[in-house]
Amino acid sequence: MTGTVITIAQQKGGSGKTTLTVNLAVGLVKLGHRVAIIDTDPQGSLGRWFMTRHAAMEDAGMEFSTASAWGVDYEAGKLAATCDFVLVDTPPKADSDLRPALRKADLVLVPIATSHVDLWATESVLDLARRANTPTMLVLNRTRAGTKLGVEVAEEAAKIDAILAKTTLANRILYAETLGRGQGVQDAVAKGPAATEVAALTEEILANIPE
Repeated sequence: MTGTVITIAQQKGGSGKTTLTVNLAVGLVKLGHRVAIIDTDPQGSLGRWFMTRHAAMEDAGMEFSTASAWGVDYEAGKLAATCDFVLVDTPPKADSDLRPALRKADLVLVPIATSHVDLWATESVLDLARRANTPTMLVLNRTRAGTKLGVEVAEEAAKIDAILAKTTLANRILYAETLGRGQGVQDAVAKGPAATEVAALTEEILANIPE
């Protein structure tokens, strides 16, 4: 059985793609799945995270690879033959180089930080995903509860023709701290607000993967 490929994409930098990728990977591993992560971003943040993790702990449930934009189809296909899930972290852009990662995916996750600029930046990625006939899910990230801006962005995101995750990831320093240690928040704190929201988001993503 071939594993599920999930591509994480957003045109705007700083939206939290890598943070979402690593925490979803850890969440899936903790559910007993075998996961591969692919870094296609020349900045290499995902690779740095994995090597930091590899040096600090044994994680038999996770594999890592890199790929060029045009090599991601082959690399994701190879890893999907042995893993339950393949997560592809992409550069902050939306052009022809992104298309192979979108075409290969069973689901595209688009993180949106709490700003109108981040919301506007989704348009190009969503357009490319539609052309590839790949379903998309929007994930509100770095949210601030009770703020007018947060409410406005959530309301506008709900109007977009894509799945909007009910679970949001709050603006917590723990995400940045654990990223630098090669961890997900569930590695550092088994229970708590951050671990709870990542677990809930992981389950919601699983429920929205096309059969």
